[in-house]
Amino acid sequence: MKILTSFLIIPSFLVCGLLQINDFGENKKLNISSEMHSSQIGYLFFKVEKEGSNVEKVTLQGKKLSEGKLKYTPKYNRDLANVGDFIITLTNSEGKEIVKQSIEDPLNPVMEVYEENISRKKLSLQHAEFSIRYSHSNEITMLKVEKITNAGNQLLLNQKL
Repeated sequence: MKILTSFLIIPSFLVCGLLQINDFGENKKLNISSEMHSSQIGYLFFKVEKEGSNVEKVTLQGKKLSEGKLKYTPKYNRDLANVGDFIITLTNSEGKEIVKQSIEDPLNPVMEVYEENISRKKLSLQHAEFSIRYSHSNEITMLKVEKITNAGNQLLLNQKL
């Protein structure tokens, strides 16, 4: 009788224990996949060209979304921005800022030159490409690109995403 009882009880404990472990594993997989879908990184690719009268023309070349989460989110700081830098602002449909970043002047980049010593030279380009990345949100609907000038900010691009 002892043998028969142990043959019935031990397998039932094993089956119940394995079902609980298996059920826990499936729930964990579902939670991980739902978290992955909620966090996305957005990329915006731009092209800027200097036209004849030194007016810049910015165009949005493309956008891309990928799964992931940014480790570092750049914040806009007006004190660190210089004349000629671009400000990219992403807003919702009501005009509320969601993302705001500054980009160093893409048409006048600073290049390091290694000769006898290390020096920096400012280049002047007629066209350039740049990109930004940000934590994507479904409420982002508008894109605005401005250039910092001595007289204030000059609007270069205002586009619906």
